[in-house]
Amino acid sequence: MPTTESGRSDVHRVGGAVELTHRRAGRSALALLRACHPEPTAAVTVLMTALAAVSGRSAAGCLLVASAVLTGQLSVGWCNDRVDLARDLAAGRRDKPLAAGALGPTTVSVAAGGALGLCVPLSLASGPWAAAAHLSGVAAAWGYNLGLKRTAASWLPYAVGFGALPAFVTLGLPGHPWPPVWSAAAGALLGVGAHLTNVLPDIEADLAAGVRGLPQRLGRRRVRALAPVVLLAASAVLAFGPAGPAGRAGWAGWAAFAVTGALAAATVLPTGRDPRSRLPFLATLGLAATAVALLLLRGAAPA
Repeated sequence: MPTTESGRSDVHRVGGAVELTHRRAGRSALALLRACHPEPTAAVTVLMTALAAVSGRSAAGCLLVASAVLTGQLSVGWCNDRVDLARDLAAGRRDKPLAAGALGPTTVSVAAGGALGLCVPLSLASGPWAAAAHLSGVAAAWGYNLGLKRTAASWLPYAVGFGALPAFVTLGLPGHPWPPVWSAAAGALLGVGAHLTNVLPDIEADLAAGVRGLPQRLGRRRVRALAPVVLLAASAVLAFGPAGPAGRAGWAGWAAFAVTGALAAATVLPTGRDPRSRLPFLATLGLAATAVALLLLRGAAPA
């Protein structure tokens, strides 16, 4: 039966509406991805999965670690952008999807709550002690978003959150061993260093908005001086903390310290004319990735 001109027009209209819906859904999904702080989310998930593998977790165990860490990081990232919406609007942060109007607040709130809801059973799948370690870190990060970021204790959630990650890996192993002190200390130091370099580009805007965490109270000059010291300390712990000749005084320990130490210094190099550059924070993530890679190459597991 031949198609009428009217019928063809209807088909075109329906097809165009479907295509438009798909495009809008794709843009919303991309905006939601950008709002989760994808760089640290991906970095922490990959690094923790690698640590789980070298620590002796099975393939299924590594998948559980990856899933729990990913959902936890997603919840924290989305919570952060939702809580900061009013401040980002006032600061004209067009690089933030919520502030730019690419997403609705309800969408981000639902996504954060959904990710947190998934994180709980995925963490419990590794056992109650492992779950307690991981969920305490996630709770600390939410506490930072919901108010601690405005206090002098703003560094504490980062120290707790990153310091608890090795325990999540090891407590899920048979026998539920606690991680060595050096791994928790290195994680805590890396967390504090990440806090300092992450806040560094926004110190002036934060102060104008009434956010007075530790970095804002210290000021840009002092943070630039303190961040590499903290990260250098983390590098030293990672290089010399693991037991064995390579960890104590061997050439591998010194080589690891040299590489990660150089990256620690690079985190606060001048970033040109853009004071809000994220390069220091991205360099911190690179430092963490390099340090973990060196540990894996030397066979130094956190268990």
